[in-house]
Amino acid sequence: MGRRTSDVLSRPAFWVGAALLGLVLVNALVTPGFFEVRVVNGRLFCTPVDIVHQAAPVLLLALGMTLVIGTGGIDLSVGAVMAIAGALAAVLLTGTDLAVPWILVGVLGAGVGIGLVNGGLVSILGIQPIIATLILLTAGRGLAQLITGGHPVPFERPAFQALAGGALLGLPITCFIVAGVLAVAVGVTRHTAAGLYIQAVGDNEKAARLAGLPVRRIQFGVYGCLGLLSALAGMIEAADIKCADPSNCGLYLELDAILAVVLGGTLLTGGRISLVGSVLGALLIQTLTTTLLMSDIDVAYNLVVKAVAVLAVCGIQAPTIRGAIRSRMQRGKATQ
Repeated sequence: MGRRTSDVLSRPAFWVGAALLGLVLVNALVTPGFFEVRVVNGRLFCTPVDIVHQAAPVLLLALGMTLVIGTGGIDLSVGAVMAIAGALAAVLLTGTDLAVPWILVGVLGAGVGIGLVNGGLVSILGIQPIIATLILLTAGRGLAQLITGGHPVPFERPAFQALAGGALLGLPITCFIVAGVLAVAVGVTRHTAAGLYIQAVGDNEKAARLAGLPVRRIQFGVYGCLGLLSALAGMIEAADIKCADPSNCGLYLELDAILAVVLGGTLLTGGRISLVGSVLGALLIQTLTTTLLMSDIDVAYNLVVKAVAVLAVCGIQAPTIRGAIRSRMQRGKATQ
């Protein structure tokens, strides 16, 4: 029993989940109306549900980023891909008569294509992932502005807007999108060889090649998946504001996604992934942001407070502190 408890305490996802639960409990005590439930036009509104809805883009990015980082890579271009996807969707919605399903398929396909380009730069040309994706980070937002002519493109298409504003069984559709992506990702990584291949490549790419693993296909696959999820996140953000804003869509979200992945326990060096941990990390970041906004804290202090909170969670996860906690628990049991 003690060993099982020690194993749980050694998992970063446990500490992120504990921090998230603690933050929710604090809000329940000090934030008026945090759990107030309203139903408007058949849709459930309450702060926890709103947090998941607002975190949907980062959640999608974090799930895809987990796979990429698991192979020892990284992708700094996801925010730019979101901007490109939103811009492309808006132009197709306003400038063509294409049905919304075809637009969704086309934009998602473009996202996959961009992801495969990143995968090719990394796996075929051997460019370091941070440099390869920095290229698109620099050029991608400019490409989005070229697509829209350098200005925001508003649109009115209820079928497309339902991607962010629609509801199913009283909950935002975004909740079901994130849950579906998480279920597929967990199923593939835990119940197929893909999960082992991803971690093997991240742990030692050379050894994986010598063992006969299809390293290039794995790298293409994870970057393609992240491109797909980035495009989906971009369309959700555009649908939420009914406008494509190439200058601000996805801005700095790559940092939130990477932070969520690291908080959740996925190693930046690759070789270990935690999809559930990444989800908890993204929810912690969004809950903290929502808490600061609801507390009327000056916007100038928001980022500082968020950084201190994240540093505290990372500090608790540090091996030295975790070891001290385990030692204290073991000494307590020995004296009983």
